[in-house]
Amino acid sequence: MEFSYPAKRILGILLVTEREHIMELSINGTRVTIADNGDSRPLVLVLRDELNMTGTKFGCGAGICGACTVHVDGVATRSCQTPVNQLVGKQITTIEGLTLADGTSHPLQQAFIEHQVPQCGWCMSGQIMTAAALLNTNANPTRDDIVTAMDSNYCRCGTYHRIRNAVAHAASLKNGGTE
Repeated sequence: MEFSYPAKRILGILLVTEREHIMELSINGTRVTIADNGDSRPLVLVLRDELNMTGTKFGCGAGICGACTVHVDGVATRSCQTPVNQLVGKQITTIEGLTLADGTSHPLQQAFIEHQVPQCGWCMSGQIMTAAALLNTNANPTRDDIVTAMDSNYCRCGTYHRIRNAVAHAASLKNGGTE
């Protein structure tokens, strides 16, 4: 008897298992293969549960808080609302991939540390990824630009003033400044 699906024999019983489908994603410049279950699992769960990339946080699960923000083709994207099966052929960047090519921290990471932004830290990866998307499109943001870009990211600890200052400082660092 032939089956189109893989089969295995356990205790003399022939079991037919589902055909394994795979999906290839590009995450932080590396090709990653995951099981394609034909479903629409949110990217945040694949990153955290299947790939053990826990820098991206699960916050509200509704795309509201911003804790799960990653970049998809350079655009800040809520990974809790992004089905993984729609990301084939796209470049995904997580907080783990924000480190510069020489291994040093991104200017935003440096600035967030210098300005002592993190309190509990839950929102930080999403805050940094949102700010990085801003700085990729606007090298010299005004205070209003920063407020507008960061407005949809929530901070449970209320460090919004430190976040704004750190983003402005990071913009200066990226532009060769020291302040």
